Amino acid sequence: MDVDTDLETLKDEILLATLPNVVFDGWSLQSLREGARAAGHDAFEVERAFPGGVQDLVEHFSIWADRRMVETLEERDLSILRTGDRGELAVRLRLTLLEPHKEAVRRLVSYVALPQNAALGVRLLYRTVDEVWYAAGDTATDFNFYTKRALLAGVYSATVLYWINDVSDDSADTWGFLERRLRDVMRFGRTAGRVGRLGEVIGRLPSPVRFVRQFRRRASGI
Repeated sequence: MDVDTDLETLKDEILLATLPNVVFDGWSLQSLREGARAAGHDAFEVERAFPGGVQDLVEHFSIWADRRMVETLEERDLSILRTGDRGELAVRLRLTLLEPHKEAVRRLVSYVALPQNAALGVRLLYRTVDEVWYAAGDTATDFNFYTKRALLAGVYSATVLYWINDVSDDSADTWGFLERRLRDVMRFGRTAGRVGRLGEVIGRLPSPVRFVRQFRRRASGI
């Protein structure tokens, strides 16, 4: 096992052992330390895996979910699907994989909504939508590359927040919500080929910043 693989395995082990603690103690050093102990790792290994502490742990959670999404998507026959349908499937797979950790995702939304963690939240969001389009086989390299990612960022953010509170069987309401939002993207996106129309198109789609603010208000009882 090479050094990179060994480190990735260490990160995964600590992360998965920490997730149950996040439900009670949030994304905190206490959760991380207790998770590491449960996985049989000491403080030195925690420092090696996550030198940036909780922020590194949160980032790895997102990276882990992205990786699992791509791996699961690769097991599917995508040849009969259009690129947009592949993107929808990728988002569904990611949220389905995160279903056992929904409360940890809820806590993560609150964590990245804090002003000091805003940059981290944007970075994680961009990486996820980039992975979705890449896994879907999108090969755009022109202005369309940025347009698709900007549009999907709004849709994905809104869908995650909808999913967090969804109590329907098998998240059926969430998938309906996702399908409608992506249908809007595909319809509006066709008009966004010119730079002058991008702001108009994005303005008609869900704003991740606005949804996070609303989530924070609900969480604090405002």
